[in-house]
Amino acid sequence: MQTNTTRVAYLDWLRIASIMGVLFFHSAMAYNEWGWHLKDSSRSDLLTVFTLTLHTFRMPLLFFISGTVSFFMVKRRTTGSFISLRLRRLFVPLLFGMLVIVPPQIYAERLTQGFHGSYWDFYPSVFKFIPYPAGSFSWHHLWFIFYLFVYDLVLAPFFTWSTSEKGRGFVRALGWFARGQRVFLLAIPSVVCFCALILRFPEETNDFAHDWCYVVYWMFFVLIGFIAILQPALLDSLERNRRYSMTAAFLLMIFLIYVAFSQHTFGYLTLPLRPVVAWSWVFAALGYGKKYLNRKSPALGYINQAVYPFYILHQTVIVILVYFIIQTNDGTAMKYFFTVAGTFAITMGIYHLIIRRIPVLRFLFGMKPDTSRPKAPVARVEKPAFPNGILVN
Repeated sequence: MQTNTTRVAYLDWLRIASIMGVLFFHSAMAYNEWGWHLKDSSRSDLLTVFTLTLHTFRMPLLFFISGTVSFFMVKRRTTGSFISLRLRRLFVPLLFGMLVIVPPQIYAERLTQGFHGSYWDFYPSVFKFIPYPAGSFSWHHLWFIFYLFVYDLVLAPFFTWSTSEKGRGFVRALGWFARGQRVFLLAIPSVVCFCALILRFPEETNDFAHDWCYVVYWMFFVLIGFIAILQPALLDSLERNRRYSMTAAFLLMIFLIYVAFSQHTFGYLTLPLRPVVAWSWVFAALGYGKKYLNRKSPALGYINQAVYPFYILHQTVIVILVYFIIQTNDGTAMKYFFTVAGTFAITMGIYHLIIRRIPVLRFLFGMKPDTSRPKAPVARVEKPAFPNGILVN
């Protein structure tokens, strides 16, 4: 059983890479063939292929890493204290984001749809609580935070049980999957559930209420991520089998792109293709990450604290930038470059100069309190005493 609570460097690097992948993905959405909040007049086939590739594994990897993070949070905590922590780290930023961070995105979209008022004319419509797109109340990209919050609530009893003395036998039994290539069997329940539900719920809505295929699908990545860090032999197996994972991911990704853009239909044979590709990429990332990224850096602590506020802020910055960028006559490549570079610079600037320095913002963005700054010493005032030593009250 994993007995320490020390953060693992390569998992932090993979978490950072996942968030950067989200930045590149959302920055491309205005310029590809898919529907989005704001769209440029031109479309890029290359960016469409790029976003399709990223979309296949960006969220699976992020949910998987989130499962490993939950392990470190639940260790030596009761179910109640773990849920309390997740309320503070997930639900509070979600609520703050829906009321403060997301509305500027909707306002920019409304401007392209003919709205002519100021932001302050628009903002009261948020509190009508009419769901987007009919209204102005939405979580937009923060759907991930809500889904993760629900998963942690549902799985909390299992998390605390499996990390306790009562779960020792279960953890030992997981070692069976670490032999040979058995670790790949962990993906089967997710693939089966995806194939069973995708025809009934084909759309990835991110609204939870009509998204049951993906609600179940994403949860498996959280669960397997937790199990993998719970039994470290599984991660050792992923490292040993990383070449198999990468080969499968690369070849199946080429086939998935062909299927997506070809005029041929392959029927039910393609149903398991997307989840198998996703698991192949996730397993490859874990294997190669463990092999080559398990190195600490003086910058790792700073970056690791920044990624969560970065995720919360980044799409709002993207939408505001895109609103102005798509009005220019630059080429698509230049527009995309400025979207990525501008979003990164502005978001990191807001984090570095404002969010991390203000305690209430740290709380609202789900960060830990800043313990790096020493507290000012409290002056001790001595009360005068009579000569016989009796204090004056």
